[in-house]
This record gives sequence, structure tokens and C-alpha cells, in this order.
Amino acid sequence: MSAARNAQARADWNIPDRVTVLVLSACWFAVLAEGYDIGVLGAVLPALAEYEPWGLSPMELGGLGSYALIGMLIGALFIGQLSDLIGRRRVLLFAFVIYNASALGVALAPTPEVFGIFRFIGGLGMGGLIPIAAAMTIEFSPPWRRSLNYTLMFSAYSFGIVVAALVALVTFTNSDDPEMWRWVVGIGAVPIVFLPVIAKMLPESLEYQVNKGQIDQARAQAEKLGIRPFDPDTIRIAESEKVSEVPWRQVLAAIFSPKFLRSTILFWVALFCGLLLVYGLNTWLPSIMREAGYDLGGSLTFLLVFSLSAGFGGLALGWAADRFGRRPVLAIFYVLGGLGVILLMMDYPFWVNMILVGFAGLGAIGTSAILTGYITDFYPPNARATAAGWALSFARVGAIMGPILGGWIAASALGFAWNFYIFAAVAGMAALCLAGIPREKPTATAIEVEAGTTVNPEQHRQGAGS
Repeated sequence: MSAARNAQARADWNIPDRVTVLVLSACWFAVLAEGYDIGVLGAVLPALAEYEPWGLSPMELGGLGSYALIGMLIGALFIGQLSDLIGRRRVLLFAFVIYNASALGVALAPTPEVFGIFRFIGGLGMGGLIPIAAAMTIEFSPPWRRSLNYTLMFSAYSFGIVVAALVALVTFTNSDDPEMWRWVVGIGAVPIVFLPVIAKMLPESLEYQVNKGQIDQARAQAEKLGIRPFDPDTIRIAESEKVSEVPWRQVLAAIFSPKFLRSTILFWVALFCGLLLVYGLNTWLPSIMREAGYDLGGSLTFLLVFSLSAGFGGLALGWAADRFGRRPVLAIFYVLGGLGVILLMMDYPFWVNMILVGFAGLGAIGTSAILTGYITDFYPPNARATAAGWALSFARVGAIMGPILGGWIAASALGFAWNFYIFAAVAGMAALCLAGIPREKPTATAIEVEAGTTVNPEQHRQGAGS
């Protein structure tokens, strides 16, 4: 953004900082709670593996890790439509209730089947929350801080996993009760008591209200929030841009056209590998390190460092991607993440392995949000949402496969070292895919709507405002 445009954007921005902080804080806490619910299974998996009443095999444990991810896949497909019907705020709060309340059902589950059902239900809410939290964060953040605020919001996911690892570490190192895993999981329901606070902090999306024709409600809310002056016509730009979007079939045909084909395939495979790493390691890392000879406390410490490095390091990674380019930074850190994983099989001192697992966290979780943003920015404006949505849908299959892959390795006769080989190879595949993406993205500014014609979003906005 040029200095003149930056100055104009600051002059036009009229949402008070306190509103931005409230929205960002509410979304951050909601995502933190989701991160706990995702991370808690990896934290309790070693205890579940030794839970005699259920007698679960490694493959069954891997299956339990995928129930929530299947729910997330389904929830993500429908949550956008639901938010268009009843509003972003309501759907975010609804999703928050679903995945936190389901944690109590998981904790009280009498059988593995009931455990899996409640994990699936919780996943339905988890799948829709982050996209809405991202949209709310972007809407209420000034243009010159949107990337930073998005990164801050998404960092809560890693910190939620950190909290789960800490709770498990304290609980399991102070009790030998085989039922203690239920308490660790059940704590995931505690955030629901903060629902009234979240609801009070979070306003409805002004974009949603204006685009649904609820102008009076939007004006009233803007006045309450201190947004003055409030001009609904400036918000309708978001609606006018929808005119320039094209049917998903045409977008798919375009992103698989010769101009984009190589990049699309490489992006899809890279993101697939990235999410497989995230959820595979989140689920199995403590169990893998127990097989490597560490006690339960040490194994959980690895999960703690894995997520902590992704949370803090992801912020630095985002800065580096802006400074040096997303393509080289992502490729380098996937390589470093793979090296961190493969070197964990060596007999290094504990502190060295902590550093290595930190690189693994950066090369898995820390890269995922940046890669999603890279994909979104790579395609023309009127194809970005569809292109990114299909890439994520394909990649979520990788997320589901991650826990199952770990279970298959544990159930096989390969030995625990193959966890390091295979997960490192997955990271290497992601790095190779990113290295193969063209340095310069195609120059097209729009996806063709009809043969021989295109819609240029910038021209469309200018026409709408004339």
C-alpha cells in the first residue's frame, strides 16, 4: 500500500480501537477454546492407550482422533451458508457452545463409540468457528493491521493446545488414577461459562446487517459502538464484489486451466501434507515420544513445546514471509520442520530434542495459516474464496488421515522410528511442492465469466461507485 493510500485509509477508518480490541479478544478466546479441544486428544492419548476397560488398539485410537476432524470437514461446508442466514455473531456463539458442551459428553463417555460421537459433534462446531472468527477479525481491524490481527487471532489455536498439554502434564504427573483423562477432557467444557461475556463483547457483523438490508439495525449498532460517521454504502462494497464472483464450476475450470494447473496441484498437495502433519503430530507426538523412551511427563512436554513454538514462532514466520516472500520462507521451514522430526529419532540430550520439536512445530502448525493466505492471494479476486475453499476441503482429508496414519504405524511391525521417517517425508513433500510453484503468479486479474469476457473487480467497483 502506497503512503498516500495508507494515509487515506487511516483517515477513512472510523471504528474505535476499543471495538477492534473487543472483537479480537472475543475471537481469540473462542479459538483458544477450540485449540484446547483439538489438542486434548493428543494429550490424553497415552492414557487412553493404557485404559484397560476399553482396550483400544492403535488403529482404534487413530480413528478416535479423526472423528472431530470429520465433523470439522462437514461443519466447514455448511457454516458459511448458516452464517448468511442468521448472522456471523449468532453462528460463532452457536459453534462455541457446540464444541465446548460436547467436551463434557466426551469426558463422561461410557464407551469408545459414545466418545467418538461426541467428538464428531464437537467437530461440527469447530469446523465453522475459525472462518467466522477470521471474517469478524478482518472486518473490525484497520487495513494496516489486518494481517497482524489475523495472525494474533490464529495464534490462539496453538496456545489452546499448549493449555491442553499443561493441564495433562499437571494432572497425570500428580495422579495414577486411570480415569484422570476424563478430567483433562472435561476441562474443555469450562469456557462455556464465559459465553455471556463473549456474547457481550462481540457485535454482529455490520457487513451482514447491511447486506441483508437491516440498515436500521446496522445504524443503531454503529451508534452504540461509536462508529461515526456511519455510511452503509461503503459497506455495500463487500456485497457488490459478490457480483464479480462466478459459479464454482467455472472457477474450478479456470484454476485447473493451463495457466493455473501446475500451481493448483502443488498448492493442494502442499496444504494436504501440511494439515496431515498438524493433526498427525498433534495426536501422536506424546505417544511417539513415549515409545522413544521418555516418561509421560517428558512426552507431554514435547507436545507443549511443539505448540508453544508454533504459537510464538508463527508470528515471526508471518513477518519473515512478508519480508522475504511466502514461497521461499514456507519451503525452508517445511524442510526445517522435516529435519526437526527426523532428528528426533537420534539419541540427543533432552534440551536438544526440545529445540528440534520446536522446529517441527514451526514447520507444521506455523506454516499452515501462511500457506492458506498464500493460496488465497495467488488467484484472481473473484476466484479467491472458491479456490481457497476447495483447497482447504481437499486438505482436510489429509487432516483426517494424520491420526489414522499414526495409528497404522503404531499397529504395524515397522517400529516407532517409522513415525519420524514418514512424517519427515510428508514435510519434505510439502517443501518440494512449494519450491515448484512459479515465482511469479499469473497476471490475470479476473476469472472469465463468459467466453471472451472477464470481470475485473477493480473496474466493477469503480463502475458501481460512479
